[in-house]
Amino acid sequence: MKRISFFSFFIVLLFSACNNKNSNYDATGVFETTEIVVSAKSNGEILQFDISEGQEEVAGRTLGVIDTTQLYFKKMQLQASVKAINSRRVNVANQIAVLRQQLETAKSERQRFAKLVSENAANQKQLDDINAQIATLEKQLAAQTETLGNTNSSLTYEQQAIVAQIAQIDDQIKNSVIKSPVSGTILEKFAEAGELATVGKPLFKIANLEKMYLRAYIASSQLTELKIGQQVKVFSDLGEKGRKEYAGAVSWISDKAEFTPKTIQTRDVRANLVYAVKISVKNDGYIKKGMYGEILFEN
Repeated sequence: MKRISFFSFFIVLLFSACNNKNSNYDATGVFETTEIVVSAKSNGEILQFDISEGQEEVAGRTLGVIDTTQLYFKKMQLQASVKAINSRRVNVANQIAVLRQQLETAKSERQRFAKLVSENAANQKQLDDINAQIATLEKQLAAQTETLGNTNSSLTYEQQAIVAQIAQIDDQIKNSVIKSPVSGTILEKFAEAGELATVGKPLFKIANLEKMYLRAYIASSQLTELKIGQQVKVFSDLGEKGRKEYAGAVSWISDKAEFTPKTIQTRDVRANLVYAVKISVKNDGYIKKGMYGEILFEN
């Protein structure tokens, strides 16, 4: 009888201890960060790549260079083609200057003969011949102007196509400079100087470790206690030193339920379906990716 009473007391004490422990947090999760894998944007040998894992980098700073020798030679060839096209371009005004002068002379003759015909000093046949000559010269002038204009337009289109190729080469040369799109910490390095880079080959992984978030899971009964932007308390595990408190804010709440991950506990550990939430936290350096954390809703 005494053994049964002692066992019952032990069970009550254990249950009470569990309740006290669970009352210290509303949900648990794992600290994560947004990781970016930066890949090569051009092909060629990596001539320089001076980074190391754990290194802090600033967005836009040059980290390495991929060989651009062949791109440079291609650009020189295209620039020479542009000069060759410009040399074939014709000056329309100079080309039609002779016809225009002949036309002006014919028009002057028409005025003179028109006056002579009115004075009966010349016959109408001579004036008609001059008018026919003027009509012929005008047609020749229009045709030559159109032909020369079409020639120059064709050369312009050809030049624009080559200029576009030069711009493409310039973009490829620009992409041969290895830079980080964001400021953060180099997590992994996947390539070394001297290796051959191809478009899409991963070069390094970077993440902003100052902006962490805790991915936690809550039961459906807790959904009414949270909203986007809400301030909550976040705790990180410091091992034997206990835990450290941070100010956090709810940045995302999933709209779909999922089964509780095996490594995650909620306030109601019996819950089968839970909702994922993200809590944004400013890291002071003590929070590490993959660490477990806890959240406590502030009332």
